Parts: sequence; C-alpha cells; structure tokens
Amino acid sequence: MEDAVILSPLHASCFEILALTPDTNYDLKTWAMLIDQRTAVKASLEELPLWLEAASNKPKKAKKCLDKKNYPRVLVNAYVDCATCTPVCSRPPPPPPPPVKPRKAKKCSDKKNYPVCYKTKDLYCPPGCPRDCYVDCATCTPVCSKPSTPPPPPPTTSTPPSSTPPPPTQNPPPPPDSSESAPMRARCYNKKYTTCYGQEHTCPSSCPSQCEVDCTICKAVCNCDRPGAVCQDPRFIGGDGITFYFHGKKDRDFCIVSDSNLHINAHFIGRRNEKMTRDFTWVQSLGILFGTHKLFIGAQKTATWDDSVDRLSLAIDGEPIYLPDGEGMKWKAEISPSVTITRSSDANAVVIEAEGNFKIKAAVVPITQKDSRIHNYGIDSENCFAHLDLSFKFYTLSGDVNGVLGQTYGSNYVSRVKMGVLMPVLGGEKEFASSNIFATDCSAARFSGQHPISNSSENFEYANLHCASGIDGRGVVCKR
Repeated sequence: MEDAVILSPLHASCFEILALTPDTNYDLKTWAMLIDQRTAVKASLEELPLWLEAASNKPKKAKKCLDKKNYPRVLVNAYVDCATCTPVCSRPPPPPPPPVKPRKAKKCSDKKNYPVCYKTKDLYCPPGCPRDCYVDCATCTPVCSKPSTPPPPPPTTSTPPSSTPPPPTQNPPPPPDSSESAPMRARCYNKKYTTCYGQEHTCPSSCPSQCEVDCTICKAVCNCDRPGAVCQDPRFIGGDGITFYFHGKKDRDFCIVSDSNLHINAHFIGRRNEKMTRDFTWVQSLGILFGTHKLFIGAQKTATWDDSVDRLSLAIDGEPIYLPDGEGMKWKAEISPSVTITRSSDANAVVIEAEGNFKIKAAVVPITQKDSRIHNYGIDSENCFAHLDLSFKFYTLSGDVNGVLGQTYGSNYVSRVKMGVLMPVLGGEKEFASSNIFATDCSAARFSGQHPISNSSENFEYANLHCASGIDGRGVVCKR
C-alpha cells in the first residue's frame, strides 16, 4: 500500500480504537477509515507513525493552585507549586504556616531600683517561649522564665590589719526616698479640647507626683491647688477659692462636710512639736455617709514608703473592697446611688464617685525626708505618716451645707479668713468635732439621709472653678 488515508494525530478516538482492538488485523488504510472517515485526509503512509507519536505526547492540563489567599495569581489548569507559581507533575507540599504574632512581655515591676526599665514598653517574648515571658529588670530584656530576685552582694573578705591604718572611708549616702523621684507626667484626656488633647505635661515642682492637665489652659496644675482640695498639714481651698488651714487635733475626728444627704468626717493623725502649742496634723481617713450607706477610705500606717506598694484601705457598709491592681481598674457597687471606684495610677490613688452626689480624688502620700527637714516635723524611721491628699466635687449641695470645707459652698457664707496672712487659720474645733469616724453628732451636722429640697449650688462643679488669667495657688479668688 503506497497511499493511506489518515486523520489528525490529535483525534482522541484513534487511541480508543487502538486500545479496544489491539489484535485486529486491519491494514493501515482500514485503520484510518475506522478512526474517523469524516475528517480523513490523504497522506503518505510514512507520516502516520510521526502523527501518532505526536498524539501520544499531547500536553495534559495540570490541576490549578488551590491556595488563593497566599498566591492569588495562579495557573488555571495545573498542579501548581504556589511558592514559585509554576506547574509541576506531583502535588506540591502545603505552604508553611503564617508567622506567629509575638506576645508582649510582662513589664518590669521594680520601679524603685530600675526606673528606666519600669517605664520601658513594647518588649516582646523570644520565639522559644512556650507561653508568657517576663522582663528581667537588671538587663531590661525579655526572658521566658520569671526572673528571680537579684542575689545579695557578695560578702566582703576580711584582710589582716596592716601596719598603717587605711584612710577612713565615707559612709555612702542613704538611698533616695521613692517619693522624691523624678516628676510624673500627665495628659489632657478631654477630646473636646482638640489642640490640647493627648499632650503630655510634666507635673510642677510643687507637686511632682500629684497633678493633672487643665485642658482649658493646656497646663499641668497641682490637684491640691484647686477649689475643693484638702491636702498637706491640712490646707483647705474652699468653694470660693480662698485658702485656709484647719489643724484640729491628732487622733480626733472632725466634720468637714455635712448636708442633708452627705456627711463626711475626717480622722486626723499627727505629731506634737514641743516648740509649738499645736499638733502637726494630716487627714488619715474619711468616713462618708450618703443615703443609707457608709463608705470608708484610709491610708495604712507604714514605716518606709514605696510608690509601688498599695497602702489604700477601702470599705463600703462594713465590707472591705478589693480593687484590682493597675491604672484604670474599676470596682462598682450595685447600690442606689451607684458607687464607682477607679484607680488613677497603679497604686495609692483612686477616684470615687457616687452618682449624682459627689466625686472624690484621693491619693495616699507620705511625709518625705525633705518635707520633714523643711517643716521640722521630726519624722523618724518608725512612721512616715502616710496620709490622704483629697480633691472634692459636689453635685447636689444645698444652701444650708456646713462643715470645715462644706460651709464655703453655702449660699450665705462669708469667709472669716484674714486675707493677706501667710497662713490663715480657721478655728472651730469644738463646732466641727465628731465622736467617731461615722458619727453625725458634731454641732454643724445637717445629715438626714435624704436629698435636699432645693440646691443653692445648682449642680455647679466648684472644683472646676478657673480664673480667666489661668492663675492658681494659695489665696486665689475668682469673681463669677
């Protein structure tokens, strides 16, 4: 046979017929006609094996890449290696898992010995840590296991005395008081003041650890320099903005605010100076009565001061309050009115608010060595006289309110303080004395446990009183 009719080598039926009838003795021409007579063409018999070989090498489509997330550009018909986006004969291995997001290490808590590392943030766990990790304060680096306390210094080896005595060595200075550390910083948190919001300010030197930013003037101001403050040896700033001192007596209780639905007693601690006729006194705790509830806040006695150790004591209706550690942590009492207590720092400072009645900022502070030297307090190592610095806001006071501080919010109050005196002192120990921290038996008491019928204060927040000039401090009087 010189000629044969064959078909396109890409026709699939060719392979089907060859596979089904491998033993049939057809000649080549008959094979071609059987495959597909409609598309048969005349060709040379020698070309048929070449065409059949080409048909057997037809490229097959590969299965497409299925990893659309990591490799969006894929081949449609292939087993595709997603890493290189190229077709392969066998199924490629699965892609590696995405990297694990690093966890933050628990920060250094030793503020006293490692202040720089204490303030360092955003340190992450090493890759090999199975779970949590910690910051080693000594090296300020994250480690997998909780670091142990630093070892004690090595013992000094004794040397035999030499013929010539060594020169006398000076005693090292005592470690600095933690309460006299670098000034703290505060921010404006009121978003209404867009130009000041978020700005950080350093506390003034007069109050390095107790300040806040007045967003209206965008300036850091001392909490104790605002109306409604009771701080230090007790220095009061009345609702009228006038500063005065009320010393009272140590280990006694005095009524500082008394109204129909709010009564606040302060317990004074102190120390007698033999060269003076009065006690040095400070407010150690408050007993607050409102409605049918009793709230207690106090500073615990301590010999040495450490900013990181919480010395606050809290209780409501005789039950102790356990406030979680950490700035911003809250505790809420489901009573009427509701009471919320929020930590304003990691330790020793809280904001207490009774809905619709009052708001108190309280901080436990010590008498520092510097304060003792300046004022001749004579503080020893047995007691640093931890006490409260306080700032009050009142929402529903009546015009008949009384008390050492409360009277300055009264509708008919006329200040008895002598203006121009360096330390104007307000008397009235007998008038404001109470028998105990929750007693309402002082001569100035007004408490009945009910809301006042009318409010002369009209919900005015005296503790936000500002002068247009922005001046604050002792004896400032603003006209309203």
